[in-house]
Amino acid sequence: MNFGGMDMNKLMQQAQRMQDEMKKQQDELAAKFFTGSAGGGAVTINISGAYKVDSVKISDDLVKSGDVEMIQDLILSAMNNALQQVDAASKSSLGALSGLKNFF
Repeated sequence: MNFGGMDMNKLMQQAQRMQDEMKKQQDELAAKFFTGSAGGGAVTINISGAYKVDSVKISDDLVKSGDVEMIQDLILSAMNNALQQVDAASKSSLGALSGLKNFF
């Protein structure tokens, strides 16, 4: 099939290669881990590139402080820090490909 000088088979092959490359990039990102921290390292959170939390660590000193609101705020801050890192890595590795995803 030929559409406006474009071979449909060739276009489909290119689309499949693009889809395969996107899957590869997503798999590589999912295998990476990112660490978010807050309170000078009093709270650290590790999260995968697939947005799954791997671990949460809270320093003994922070726990001993008994300040629940501060602990909660630091956990949120560390989580958001880690998520921002995943988003940045995702945009970086998939950026060129994701813009073409809707084309196919």
